[in-house]
Amino acid sequence: MAFEITPYFLENLVGFIYEKNDSEIKKIFSEIHYADIAEVLDEVTFDEAIYIIKLLDSEKTSEILTELDEDTREKILENLSAKEIADEVGEMDSDDAADIIGELSEERQKHVIKALNDDELAADIKELLSYEDNTAGSLMAKELVKVYETWTVAGCMRRIRGQAKEVTRVHSIYVVDKEDKLVGRLSLKDLIIAKSDQKIADISKPKVDAVNVNEDDEEVARIMAKYDLEAIPVVDDNEVLLGRITIDDIVDVLKEEADKDYQMAAGLTQDVDSDDSIFHLTRARIPWLFLGLIGGIGAFLIMEGFQDLFSEDAILFFFTPLIAAMAGNVGVQSSAIIVQGLANDDVKGSINSRLIKEMLLAALNGLILALFLFLFIWLYSGELQKGFAISVSLIVVIIVAGLIGTFIPLFLNKRGIDPAIATGPFITTSNDIFGILIYFWIAKLIIGI
Repeated sequence: MAFEITPYFLENLVGFIYEKNDSEIKKIFSEIHYADIAEVLDEVTFDEAIYIIKLLDSEKTSEILTELDEDTREKILENLSAKEIADEVGEMDSDDAADIIGELSEERQKHVIKALNDDELAADIKELLSYEDNTAGSLMAKELVKVYETWTVAGCMRRIRGQAKEVTRVHSIYVVDKEDKLVGRLSLKDLIIAKSDQKIADISKPKVDAVNVNEDDEEVARIMAKYDLEAIPVVDDNEVLLGRITIDDIVDVLKEEADKDYQMAAGLTQDVDSDDSIFHLTRARIPWLFLGLIGGIGAFLIMEGFQDLFSEDAILFFFTPLIAAMAGNVGVQSSAIIVQGLANDDVKGSINSRLIKEMLLAALNGLILALFLFLFIWLYSGELQKGFAISVSLIVVIIVAGLIGTFIPLFLNKRGIDPAIATGPFITTSNDIFGILIYFWIAKLIIGI
């Protein structure tokens, strides 16, 4: 049954903290998963969270720290000494330890690394911190099971027992040559059923998927998703095995990317949370809101240029919001499909073929909607010519909006810019302006004013 944080639970816990009843607090948390404890720490006051962190053993609190909200974790780390932080990260895998230490200032990083008892872990953390953010190197863990191709199965079994103690989950056994270059892999099943005197080179699989240490993390996620991998080895330019990336790290990458794309589509220029300061939230929102303001001014100037059309045919004015809304909606739909396809690597073929397909799709949708709109105007006002003008305008606006919504994310992707930007206010504003301009131009052409 899933753990639930109830008011009764929190009341009891806070009572034990103020009574300094440490034995009861430890008893409460002894049966709770570390991810649930992290949620509890987000619910209590900061002082109470610090009390709990310092009370529980490092083996448990190290897992809790990796699950905490970044802001909460940052505050907690500020109130721990370098030695206390070193004790926490000493219980973590190297990738998690590097992530935690990477959130500290450079000065505190040096103090924490110096306070580590494990020299090998300290060296691994320094190496991981040296890689660029959002690369395979920044994601990988150094813990893995590595064997040499010249070993026998019996010798291999003895040696990997020691290595496996440091690895949380053994997905694969990686085979290297005398220069530590990755040459193959083994499964535990391969090792168990092999004869003890067989050489590793004879039973290993030479084909192994790997990524370069400088590979973009989103590309790593795409490769692992495509080939259903639970882990993937990381190599340098000389094919030397450096570490491995596991599926839990990739899930974090996908979540962060999804959050970023969602916020970008909503018109937020930077990563924000609901509890951020008003100033920080304003800085994230104002650029796209300002773009919307500029778009509105552009629409005003276009409409002002057609004011003679308004004075003669006021009905055109009343359908302006409909045209603008349809242009924005179609553009967002088209761009969302393309952005999703680019993210999943499903967009194949040339840009021209995509544009032709979208033009045909938009034309069909526009024709269906325009027929309905024409019937409505005809029955409502009896104005056949004006109904025809508005309906034709709608078809053209939908086609143009679809083409813009398709072309812009493809163009941005070709230029190395995140195409998710095209699903937000940018595409809506641009389509509003083009839609209104096309609408009045075609209406004036058909009506002849």
